Amino acid sequence: MKIVIDGHTLAPADVIAVSRADSRGMYAQVELDAGARAKITATRSWLDANFMHDDAPLMYSFNTGVGLFKDQRVLMKDMAEYQRKSVYAHATGVGEAFEPDVARATMLLRANAFASNYSGPSVALVDRLLDCLNAGLCPVIPKKGSVGASGDLAPLAHMSGAICGFEEARMIWRGNVFPAREALAAAGLPPTFELSAKDASCLINGSTVSLALAALALEDARRILKHADIALALSLECLRGELAAFQPRIHAARPHKGQAASARNVLRLAGDSRRCSEDARKTLFPDEARDPARVPPPRVQDVYSLRCGPQVHGPVRDALAYIGGIIETEINSATDNPLVFDNNSGGYEIISGGHFHGQYVAQAMDLLAIAMADLGSICERRLARLIDPTMSYGLPRNLLAGKRGLNTGYATVQCTLSALVMENRTLATPGSVDSIPGKSNAEDHVSNSTWCGRKARTIVENTEQIVAGEILLAAQALSLVADLAQAHPVGTGSQAALDAVRETIAPALDGDRWYATEMQMALDLTRSNAIVRNVEGAVGALE
Repeated sequence: MKIVIDGHTLAPADVIAVSRADSRGMYAQVELDAGARAKITATRSWLDANFMHDDAPLMYSFNTGVGLFKDQRVLMKDMAEYQRKSVYAHATGVGEAFEPDVARATMLLRANAFASNYSGPSVALVDRLLDCLNAGLCPVIPKKGSVGASGDLAPLAHMSGAICGFEEARMIWRGNVFPAREALAAAGLPPTFELSAKDASCLINGSTVSLALAALALEDARRILKHADIALALSLECLRGELAAFQPRIHAARPHKGQAASARNVLRLAGDSRRCSEDARKTLFPDEARDPARVPPPRVQDVYSLRCGPQVHGPVRDALAYIGGIIETEINSATDNPLVFDNNSGGYEIISGGHFHGQYVAQAMDLLAIAMADLGSICERRLARLIDPTMSYGLPRNLLAGKRGLNTGYATVQCTLSALVMENRTLATPGSVDSIPGKSNAEDHVSNSTWCGRKARTIVENTEQIVAGEILLAAQALSLVADLAQAHPVGTGSQAALDAVRETIAPALDGDRWYATEMQMALDLTRSNAIVRNVEGAVGALE
């Protein structure tokens, strides 16, 4: 697969294809659009002719220092050294390294910003970024140290040092960490790269690490939401819930798009279910049958975590649509400073602005964090019901099949997932409202976008494990009562979801086992999208 970047048409799916290896371990290759290459080359030639001499007017970061040194000229004889020292001065990241997909997405997004022809880099710099991507190289970038204004300076400086082959930088090559020069040479690239005037500023000035985090987290959240609708349908089947609350006319009376879409997804899966029926509710499940005098009470209506599923999943869907608009705009934006504009008279105008500020991304990631934390919360409440026969209408306690007492069942799985819910609630506290001035108050308001992106990504990962857990427990519940409830089959889509789970994970019918293994297997199923593909093959596309 080859992706051509021009600064205007890069899609979120392209970011995923370049950042994450496919099932064969291959990454999509990237090349610079020929038209974009010609424009960058022409712009750079003009800049070199007009600003790269010692009599040129002062122009921030082209021939001056940065920050409060904006009025200090950098002589041409010092320009190469200035580029190198600019990277060194900002390489102050701390903590563990970002995951490889974040580092690769960062390189791609920085190159795409350059392709828009507003930044003024050398075309050789764009090629260097793409060469590293296409060779499978990944800079080691510390996670902490950016405030998301004047760009993600610290992490981008570490990226820059790696692609330039600085002695202190590190790169991942074929799964192992090497000094950057060794990794570059092993991949067949020149081990060092000399930056030209303005190149260092282009590289480090932009909230691109924040954007990489955001783009990846958003695509993961979109995938998880479909699984959450599947999990809701499966839990309804387990609990023999009411489907009336999902009828289209209910949602037409409160016409939010996301809410209606979630309800339609549930009906696609379970609309033809005979398990969600009054007849099915008359069948005593195992823990109800322990009390022969017990008569199942009329259901009337279900609890909120079931009945209000669309009203909770729906806002998440609508939030993702809004966030998608922000992130897709950012992906094809120029975010450094200053910017270069064609004056349509054979020359260019250079204007300083503030596009490096990451507030758009910061606020979008705070919204993503809040939305996904709540999605995880409602999913956990449903799976918690499945292990308690007083709330599950008689499903075996803890979804246990073996000897009681000797075995414990799935209650411990619910405990772990509740811990993730609590972690999410803490992480969902907004970070975009926080700001500490820096650099002698030159940067007096910052976005905190990198932290917002980091915590949103963690919440998305936690929520995916929770959703996978609901699917896992629902599948166990359905398997435990399969014979008893065989006269009341589940919906076509629900059965397809169950079949996809059972292709990989066998039901626990003999008592306790190493539950962490199947929790990971369920997570892998959601990440592979195998369950969604099986469902959509049976009932059509989910929304």
